[in-house]
Amino acid sequence: MNKDLELNQNHIVSVLGKQPNEFTAEDIIGYIKGQGIKMVNFMYPAADCRLKTLNFVINSMSYLESILKTGERVDGSSLFPFIEAGNSDLYVLPRFSTAFLDPFAPLPTVTMLCSFFDKDGNPLSSSPEQTLRKACKAFTEVTGMEFQAMGELEFYVISPDNETYQATDQRGYHESAPFAKNGDFRTRCMSLIAQAGGQIKYGHSEVGNFTSDGKVYEQNEIEFLPVNALQAADQLMVAKWIIRNLAAHEGLNVTFSPKITSGKAGSGLHVHMRILRDGKNMMLNDDKKLSDTARRAIAGMMELAPSITAFGNTNPTSYFRLVPHQEAPTNICWGDRNRSVLVRVPLGWTSGRDMSSLANGYDSGCTIQDTSMKQTVEMRSPDGSADIYSLLAALAVACRYGFEMENALDIAEKTYVDVNIHQPENAARLASLCQLPENCVQSADELERQREIYQKYNVFSPAMIDGAIAKLRSYDDKDFLKRAVQMPDFMDDLVTRYFHCG
Repeated sequence: MNKDLELNQNHIVSVLGKQPNEFTAEDIIGYIKGQGIKMVNFMYPAADCRLKTLNFVINSMSYLESILKTGERVDGSSLFPFIEAGNSDLYVLPRFSTAFLDPFAPLPTVTMLCSFFDKDGNPLSSSPEQTLRKACKAFTEVTGMEFQAMGELEFYVISPDNETYQATDQRGYHESAPFAKNGDFRTRCMSLIAQAGGQIKYGHSEVGNFTSDGKVYEQNEIEFLPVNALQAADQLMVAKWIIRNLAAHEGLNVTFSPKITSGKAGSGLHVHMRILRDGKNMMLNDDKKLSDTARRAIAGMMELAPSITAFGNTNPTSYFRLVPHQEAPTNICWGDRNRSVLVRVPLGWTSGRDMSSLANGYDSGCTIQDTSMKQTVEMRSPDGSADIYSLLAALAVACRYGFEMENALDIAEKTYVDVNIHQPENAARLASLCQLPENCVQSADELERQREIYQKYNVFSPAMIDGAIAKLRSYDDKDFLKRAVQMPDFMDDLVTRYFHCG
C-alpha cells in the first residue's frame, strides 16, 4: 500500500487502498456492497453557507448505479436566491473523492459532497464550488502556478459550569485539562473530521474563555493542512457539520459566530495560502527569504482587502470583531509574525538548525529535513460567517490580481509594517494605513467598486456579485456598533440572531 495511505483514518480509503482523488463509481459501489451499506447521502452547500442533505435508500444495484452516475434533481430556487422559481431545477452529482462513512447516521451510510449542474448538463456557473474552480483555473492560467489554502476554524463550545478548576478569563490559549473543560470534545471532533477525509494539522484551546449565567464558554481551534483550494473548502464545510452534530449528540452547544459578547475574543476563520509550481513552494526564495511571488500575492490581497470582507465577513456581528486590541485586523497592512496586521507571514522553519537534535541532546548527523513547504501567508480578517467557497475564490482572485498589477511590489513595500500598529508610539504609521470596512454596507460598497476584478475571466457571475451586495446592504447596519455599545440588549439580540451563522 502507498505509504501515505497507511495511517489514513477514512475507512473508504483504508478498504479501497486508493487516494480519494482516484475513486470511481465502481469503487464506491464495491465498497457499498462489501461493507453492507444501507443508505447514500448527497450533501451540498446552499446560499446560507450550510450543507443540505438528500437521503437515498439503496433499493437495487441499478438504482445505486443510477444515483451515483446520473445524480438527482433538486429545487435550485430553494437553495440560491439568484435562481428563479420558474426555471429552478438543478442536477446534483456526487464527487466520489469526498466519500466518507457517515458517523452520525443510524444505518450504515456513505455520504458524498455534490456538484451542481444546469438543465443543459453544464456545471452551474454561479454555484459556490464552480466559482472556486474557475478562480483557481484563472489563477493557474495567469501565473502558471497552483493556488492552495487551509483554514483555521475557531469556535466556542458552551457547557454547564461545574465551578471547579476555573480558567483564567481570556487566557485560554493552549490551556489543558482540567482548566480547559472541552478538550476531549475537540479531539473527538478532530477524529471524526479525519475519518471524513479532513487533513488536520492540529487542534487546541484558544484565547477566549469566560463564564456567564452558569455556563462555560471555551474557544477552540482546529487547523488544517494546505491542500488544493476546493479540497480546503470541502474540508471546512464538513468539519463545521461534524462539530455541530457531535455537539448536538453530546448536549453541548457550539457557535462559529464572529462575536458573541463584548470584551471577549471573537472567532475568526483565518486562511493560510501557498503557491506551488511543479510541486515546489514558491513562497520562499532559494535563500529562504520571502519571494517576490509571495509579495505579489500579498499585494493583490492588499488591493482587494476591502471587498474580500463581502465574502469573509457577511453579517453585522462580523464587524464587532474587527476592532482594535482583539487580535483581529482593522487596517490594510501585512508583516512578519505580527498579529496586528491583516496578512501575516508566519514563522517559518528557515533557521537551518537541527532543532530536534538540540531538544533531545544528541547530534543526529542527519541531513536537515526540507521544511520549505511549510511556509504560508495568512489572511486574518475572515470569520465563521464566511461563504467558504466564495471566500477562497475571492482570495484566489486577489492573489492572481497581484500578478496582473505592474506596481505590485511597490504596493507590497508600502503596506508592510514591522511594528504593532496599535501601540501609541506607532500612531503615525497607523494613520497612514487604509482601513477595512466597518459594517456590511461599507463592505457592499467596496465590492461594487471592485466587482470588475472578480468578474474578470467569468470567475464570479454578475448575479453572484449582485446577490452579495444586496444581502450586505439589506442589513442597513451603519450605526449598529454604536448602538451595541450604548444598548447591550441590542447586541444580545444580534448575537442571538446570528449565533449559528455560516
